[in-house]
Amino acid sequence: MVLVRLVSILASAVLLTGCLSINVGTGGTGPLREKVVFGEGDEKILLLDLDGTLVEGAERSSFGFGGRDSIVARTREQLEKAADDDDIRALLLRVRSPGGTVTASEILHGEIARYKRETGVPVIAQFMGVATSGAYYLAMTADHVQAYPTTITGSIGVIFAGLNLAGLLDKVGVENQTMVTGSFKDAGSPLRRMNDAERAQLESVIDDLFDRFLTVVDEGRPGLDRARVEELADGRIYSAAQALDAGLVDSIGDLPSAVDLARERAGLEEAQVIVYGRENDRRNNLFSAVAPVQPEAGMLGRSPADALAELARPAFLYLWSPAATTP
Repeated sequence: MVLVRLVSILASAVLLTGCLSINVGTGGTGPLREKVVFGEGDEKILLLDLDGTLVEGAERSSFGFGGRDSIVARTREQLEKAADDDDIRALLLRVRSPGGTVTASEILHGEIARYKRETGVPVIAQFMGVATSGAYYLAMTADHVQAYPTTITGSIGVIFAGLNLAGLLDKVGVENQTMVTGSFKDAGSPLRRMNDAERAQLESVIDDLFDRFLTVVDEGRPGLDRARVEELADGRIYSAAQALDAGLVDSIGDLPSAVDLARERAGLEEAQVIVYGRENDRRNNLFSAVAPVQPEAGMLGRSPADALAELARPAFLYLWSPAATTP
């Protein structure tokens, strides 16, 4: 009864914050199909969507209705298909994401870099409304990074996401009886308070992950030296104008102008912009996107039980999410 009461309390808090919604996604099956969404000509620019929270696991909608492969799996599948098409002369990344897990960000960065290396095509990144943290990380593969005038970017850094529920458990009479084989085995557990040694050990992991982030930005922004990257990487977000002034992006412009940049970099007079999707996808123009199965970050759109589970799970993240700490 006590555990039921605890779940009920936290579930009620989720409901009262207005963070609950039902969002049925479009998973889709069958082979990828090519569709022209803009332009004309025989040669092609692939428009690749990188949107939502970056996670390795499959995405699911609230209460288990629908779902689709992870963004990692979708990206790999699309890039593999593109590699077999010699008519694709440029890759345009449409980035709309607050970031996500460190590993998903790393995998996506690696997959795009591999495709670029093996095909030799230019890569252009167009930031939409939000392109922060892990989303900025993966964009470091691009030859040119452009932001909308209203884009929010930056948030270069690492978060170790977790909660301490010990005080709440004390109040409702729940006692932690976890058994471990070593003093650090349950470091970061939400069921008890963290000690100084555990905090120092976890911070050492964060430092290594942060160093990797700094290296990726340093290599991806040749106009910035390492010292300047470190100055900019204090976790803050930047407006498009601030990012341009700091050298974090190359230009400010819209998606159609990013198409022009991709076409010019590929040395083309004209080109079709294509997308890959399933049979039930509905994308009819340059700004169309597949409907997401869940909101962009945190426990938004989750059931109370899912939200509670996420709150209790520690995670290392390249993520900007002031309203919620886990993807």
